[in-house]
Formats: sequence, structure tokens, C-alpha cells
Amino acid sequence: MDLLSLTRRLVDIESISGNERAVGEFLLAHLSSLGYAATRMEVSPERFNVYAVVPGRKPDVVFSTHMDTVPPFIPSSEDSDHIYGRGSCDAKGIIAAQIAASERLRKEDDGAITPALLFVVGEERDSQGATLANEHAPGSRFLINGEPTENRIVIASKGTLRVELVARGRMAHSAYPELGESAIDKLLDALHRLRLMELPTSSEVGPCTLNIGVIEGGEAPNVVPAYARAQLLYRLIGPSEELKRRIGETVGNRAEVTFVLEIPFVRLRTVNNMPSMVVAFTTDIPRLSNWGEPVLLGPGSIHVAHTERERVEKRQLHEAVALYCAVARKLISA
Repeated sequence: MDLLSLTRRLVDIESISGNERAVGEFLLAHLSSLGYAATRMEVSPERFNVYAVVPGRKPDVVFSTHMDTVPPFIPSSEDSDHIYGRGSCDAKGIIAAQIAASERLRKEDDGAITPALLFVVGEERDSQGATLANEHAPGSRFLINGEPTENRIVIASKGTLRVELVARGRMAHSAYPELGESAIDKLLDALHRLRLMELPTSSEVGPCTLNIGVIEGGEAPNVVPAYARAQLLYRLIGPSEELKRRIGETVGNRAEVTFVLEIPFVRLRTVNNMPSMVVAFTTDIPRLSNWGEPVLLGPGSIHVAHTERERVEKRQLHEAVALYCAVARKLISA
């Protein structure tokens, strides 16, 4: 199966976070057919990572990315320049390019470099697959992680802080609001104050940003609501301790604050003479610390990931194969 056909085959297997089993089974069979010792790392019932290594060899470099996608499922299509569909750039085209790069290294480098492949579940939700994989690292020297970076080396990646606010009130008939206490009013006040809060910025990395992603609560238009909840996401540009303190002070007694998930801001190594960039998104790299010194790059643009017209350039896919091989060789020879 060639690079473009493999990309489309992967895109056409629905693997929204939590439902990665079918794509995992496909990759196990495909990698086994190529001669790898391909195994599953059980993460939870019906969910597993896929790890493939050259039989009898300890890997020097591991290519890794994620199998899961955000919803909704969008099957593949193509034109002369692009492959479209959910996961085409984030990150099933990357899976295909990494497999092709591993195969090229096996055939062209005559055993000088031993590659391996690690494809994980849950990156789009909670990095559960990467967290589990970190307990089973083989002792490789380098990890080349794939995300859509337009084939540029990433020198820094923002972190993630997910925050949940829960406001509680007292239910009443809306004709007599003085008899109740609106949880939604309290939540809106807390959110307004957080939106006005000044966030840190960096001349190198850019600003810390806030997204209010989910708001829910209430029973009916004629009922004073007793419960309201919001889910927020901050993109971190450094340590989070001061930000957490300020969030708690700003919200005060208007709502309960829970810090649900944190993935730290990271700085990454460069590779000589290769174009570089800073990215605002978060990756599995902080959860794969035992898999070797990390490098982050891959084909595709993050600006079309998670959109209804997600796509990847065919040219970038082919370039990524050569780039992954070049980076692996530079890392091993350094």
C-alpha cells in the first residue's frame, strides 16, 4: 500500500477518541505484514496503543503520533493536490508518513538505524494512551513525535490547563427570583471576571490564551437555576502556579474551581539547518518523557485540523517521509 493509499485507508476508519479499536487492529495487521513485531499496549477495555519494532532489535529512534481524531467522522476524498477527511492531517497522514520513513530507514541504512513505531490513543482528549505508554518505554534514544507543523521543527509548544467551574444556587419560581439564587448569574459573573483578567505573554512564544468551551446549566426558562457549569482551557506559556492562584482569587466564592488536566509548556531541541516554528497547541510529548529526547514535526497545517475541510497536501506527505529520515539520521550521527 503506497503512502497516499495508506493515508486514505486510515482516514476511512472512524477513530474518534474512545473508539480507536478498529484503526488499531488495522495497524497491527499492516505492520505485522511488513515484518515488524507489532504488539498492543492495553489502555482500557477495547482501547490499546500499537507498538511495532524490528524483531530482536532495540530501537534508536521511535516515530510516534496518535490514532484518535476529534468528531465528527468525515470519510476521505482527494483531488490532484490534497487528501481530505477527518484525521488527514491530524494525524493519519502522519501515521502513513512515519511508517514509510521507518521502512525507508530499514531498507537504505543497512541496520545503522533501528526505527520503531508507537501509535497511541486519546491524544485529543486526555493523553491516556501516552501516559500508559510512558510506563513501557524501551529505552530508545530519540522520539520523533508527529503533529501538523507544515514540516517544520517545533522549538516550543504551549501547554494546556483545563479548568472546570461549578456554580451552585437555590431553585425558585422565576416570578419570585428573590426567593432563589441563580447559579447561572454567579457563573456568568465568574466568567466575566476571568475574561477581564490579564494573562501573561512572551515575545518568543506569544500570549497565554483562554477559551470558554462549554457552558451548561438550568432547568427551564421559568425556573431560577440551582446549578451551572463551564469548561475552560488556557494555553500555557510557562509554569502554571501563579495563573492557578489568580484564577482562584478571581472566581472567589462565585463558583468551585477544579483544575482538571494540565500538560506543561515545553521547549524542544532544534535540528541544524532545518526550518523551525513555535506552536500554540499541546502534544503528547510531555507524557512520553521516557521515550527519548523529543523532536516535533509533521506534514499538514494545524489551521485546517479539526475543521470540516481538514486536508493535507500530497506534496507535504512525500516531503515528510524524506524529512523524517533526514532528522533520524542527523540525530543518530550527532
